[in-house]
Amino acid sequence: MTKPIYVLNGPNLNLLGTREPEIYGNTTLADIEESCRKEALALGLTIVFRQTNHEGELVDWVQEARHSASGLILNAGAYTHTSVALHDALKSFNQPAVEVHISNPYRREPFRHTSYVSPAVTGVICGLGAQGYVLALGALCRLLKNA
Repeated sequence: MTKPIYVLNGPNLNLLGTREPEIYGNTTLADIEESCRKEALALGLTIVFRQTNHEGELVDWVQEARHSASGLILNAGAYTHTSVALHDALKSFNQPAVEVHISNPYRREPFRHTSYVSPAVTGVICGLGAQGYVLALGALCRLLKNA
């Protein structure tokens, strides 16, 4: 069986559905997980879906994925704009990886325009709401089939 896709979520994403719904919508992280599980099943994939508010734990999971995952989807939240440690961990991940953002960071505050994640991943999906996760799964499925 193929290794799973890791879907990793950073700080404050556990508050989706209640935190700034004008930016992030009303979809909860549990809703996103359910959508990802359904899409993964339809694509013949499995997923490991996790969320943490702790940078070191997120780095640990990326390192774990090096040996346990066939691909990676990452919404690093605020760590996108601050974490060199996360960037370095991603550089050691030699499988396809997609950075996902529910909102479009380029339409927001200037400090959100810089991503330490983007240079270390295969592609970026942003500004398409929660469906960005499902789109990322489809993209990874195609990338893995073509590898």
